[in-house]
Amino acid sequence: MTAEVSEDVTAGASSAPGTPGAPGRYAPKPGAAPLGRMIAAQAALETRMLLRNGEQLLLTVIIPSLLLVLFSTVDIVDTGAGRAVDYLAPGILALAVMSTAFTGQAIATGFERRYGVLKRLAVSPLPRWGLMTAKTLAVLVTEVLQVVLLTVIAFSLGWSPEGGPVPVLALLALGTAAFSGLGLLMAGTLRAEATLAAANLVFLLLLVGGGVIVPLDRFPDAAQSVLGLLPISALSDGLRDVLQHGAGMPWADLGILAGWALLGLGAAAAFFRWE
Repeated sequence: MTAEVSEDVTAGASSAPGTPGAPGRYAPKPGAAPLGRMIAAQAALETRMLLRNGEQLLLTVIIPSLLLVLFSTVDIVDTGAGRAVDYLAPGILALAVMSTAFTGQAIATGFERRYGVLKRLAVSPLPRWGLMTAKTLAVLVTEVLQVVLLTVIAFSLGWSPEGGPVPVLALLALGTAAFSGLGLLMAGTLRAEATLAAANLVFLLLLVGGGVIVPLDRFPDAAQSVLGLLPISALSDGLRDVLQHGAGMPWADLGILAGWALLGLGAAAAFFRWE
């Protein structure tokens, strides 16, 4: 009996980590989860936080819906020939992308940084670009819900979209990447209060001057050339070309959005501060 116990102890000792012999049989094995699983878990958490925030829902759902209904039913802005909803629906879809990917994400991330949430995430195995990827995925999930809701409202107002889904999806994806990068750049470099003020100010300015409701040809020629290079203008004009006029792939608008996406995401990855 004593010999058997001694043999068991010796076998266990030889299996201990750091000693010669068979490897240890510890379960679960300590260490970080796979990167894909970490990003998926963080994206699910970010999505739940976005959907639970009443202020975010006001910005991302209620305001775009009210603007769509108001300007489609009341003759306030001259949108040219045809029904107002055919012009407004693509622009409101672009506004929904901007409100979620840029304004909402910048404000939420800025206050997470102020309250120390990002500081705690910084000591986790999740890399900085992994956090940005998770936040962008959460934005995409929220945008799917926005697009479905706004499409239903637009159809109820008599909207008759043209064009195919592939150009629309390409525009929405690149628009999300562009606005997400700019929002994260703002949230990761400015103070939370400054981010709150700047994000709301940019939202209002781009709502007026980004071709969402007021056509760009209503502005002076010099201003049109500058406003046309903004990401909101490229997104709204591209969606309008496809959904209102039945155009094919809007390569020029996609190129502008791709440039903003590379610039915003690259700058955010380089300059984003956890605290």
